[in-house]
Amino acid sequence: MKDKKSAEKFDKLSYEEALKKLEVIVSKLEDAEISLEDSIEAFQEGIALSGYCREKLAEIEFKVEHLLKEEQQVSAGEDSVVADEAEDSLF
Repeated sequence: MKDKKSAEKFDKLSYEEALKKLEVIVSKLEDAEISLEDSIEAFQEGIALSGYCREKLAEIEFKVEHLLKEEQQVSAGEDSVVADEAEDSLF
């Protein structure tokens, strides 16, 4: 249940904001002065942020692939039209 709340909390973050928060958490965890309880909390939030960043990257990758496929289809359609026009002009 806590993961769902974390995911909702991160939904308003951009990828860049989430990554910066993750960097802050890593810095905090590298500090020898942090208590064990604080390090566990930071680690849990870091894991959740890491998952959120992976999801965001997967979404972006899907969108880019979709756009590239659309562009290829449009280009293939244009090539077909040009070929048809060239063929028609022969007759």
